[in-house]
Amino acid sequence: MNASTYGFVIRDLQTGCGILSRMPLANPQRAATELDQFLDNLLSAPPESDTLFQLLEQSRLTVSHVVDELAKRYLSKPLPYGDIEEGFFRQVTSLCQKTVEAYNLCARHDSSVHESPAHMRRVATILHRCLYHTGAAILEHQRARHEYPWRLWLDLHGYYASAEEWGVDKVVVTDPLEPLGRSTHCTACYVVPLLADLAGCYGLPTRDQALVHRWAAHWAPLVSLEKAVPGEALPHFVIDLMQDVALRPSIECLNTDQIRRLDTSPLAIHISQIRQQLHQQIPPGQLALGDNCTSSQCQRLLEHLSRPWSMVKAQRKFRRRAASGTTRLCFGFEEMHYFISGKAFEQPENVRTYSRREYDTLFAFRYQDNPQQMLNVRRKELAYDIDTWEVVNQSANGFRLVRSVSGRKMAHGQLLALSPPDTEQFLLAQTVWLMQENTGGLIAGIKALPGLPMATAARLVDQSGTDDNKYQRVFLLPEVEVEQSPQSLVVPQGWYRSGRIVELFTGTAWQIRMLYLLDSGPDFERVVFDIA
Repeated sequence: MNASTYGFVIRDLQTGCGILSRMPLANPQRAATELDQFLDNLLSAPPESDTLFQLLEQSRLTVSHVVDELAKRYLSKPLPYGDIEEGFFRQVTSLCQKTVEAYNLCARHDSSVHESPAHMRRVATILHRCLYHTGAAILEHQRARHEYPWRLWLDLHGYYASAEEWGVDKVVVTDPLEPLGRSTHCTACYVVPLLADLAGCYGLPTRDQALVHRWAAHWAPLVSLEKAVPGEALPHFVIDLMQDVALRPSIECLNTDQIRRLDTSPLAIHISQIRQQLHQQIPPGQLALGDNCTSSQCQRLLEHLSRPWSMVKAQRKFRRRAASGTTRLCFGFEEMHYFISGKAFEQPENVRTYSRREYDTLFAFRYQDNPQQMLNVRRKELAYDIDTWEVVNQSANGFRLVRSVSGRKMAHGQLLALSPPDTEQFLLAQTVWLMQENTGGLIAGIKALPGLPMATAARLVDQSGTDDNKYQRVFLLPEVEVEQSPQSLVVPQGWYRSGRIVELFTGTAWQIRMLYLLDSGPDFERVVFDIA
């Protein structure tokens, strides 16, 4: 009988395994629906405890595969998600949460002899699975840049507290999902989402998030947890088992009974050693960092992680202050060029070819002083949409903004033009932190690029010295000595190549040579150049 239509109670292991074996894994969406029904069946009419436990163990590889395949449908998509992407995300988190509920039920129905070694291993395994899949839901919210739902961190803390209370927090368990085939324990599993949260995954590109999650799982055994002793000095951030957050400032914690401190000193030493080995040209694959990452990417990310994973408080370059008011944003090179320059983009005269509409205008208004002057009706046609956001706080080079459900989609790392409160001038900026609230609104961290941008035009020149005829919209940023930022050119994604010649038009045409990349995002590259 097809798993999507079965309506009987699963009483034995053979029946349950037969249903799992027929899951259509080539169709992840349908498999997710059938897995959801399978778990609902176990929750509503559970078999005896040992059968339930074995069925859940058998289902974990299937759940993991389906979750990874469904996540591809929404990862790296702009926010807020549409109904389709949101539906896939909800399916994924539902599978994680129902798996946890089923393991919880397994623990409540466990009839094995208490205090026996076998029972303690079973308890440790069940709590490990609860920690693993609750952590998986947390990591999925980070990957999807979604706000955590209520109680998710409390649930994670609760499972670890139970492992601690039962004395099984360090009992070794096996995990088929462990990529290196190592044994693990509840404490290591609990540490993984904590490290990911410390890394600030909402501010990392999707590819960097994947590396952080991988490294956190590999290196979690290096981290230990200790109970806080009254009167002893605490690190800047600690775990409060009674709070629905990951870590919180130690100065806010008064009751030390529920406080746990992370000892990450062995991890900090390990990161330092790996960075030295990368400097010695040892490939990342040989250091278990991953085969699909470069040494430069690993060095950059490890430098970012070295401070939070050493439990060192980050120092802000610019002090952040509370602010209010609204700011205007626009996206895309065409819109940004229009608002920064204050006029519509036109090809320079030396490459200009007139459209039929422009020719008709020139003929009809040829007796004007300036027949090329745009009519007011044309200006209205060129009007672009502007997004309005509320300012929560700001610093000298950044803003924290919020917006309700209405508005355009935004991607992490995206280039945008921003008009700060009480000014009409637009600056170039980049989205460096992005999260979708549970209500559908967005919270964004915006970093302004240094200097006042100049909207101009440029075109590529091939190796023979021939241009490709048409100019495109680009932005010129001046040198800013205070921030040690050189003069740079902001161009569309894919333009940069070291040594490439570009013809820049700023009233007159002149050629420049691209030197190196300063910043990049999904839609732009910021390049340092010199005169060719």
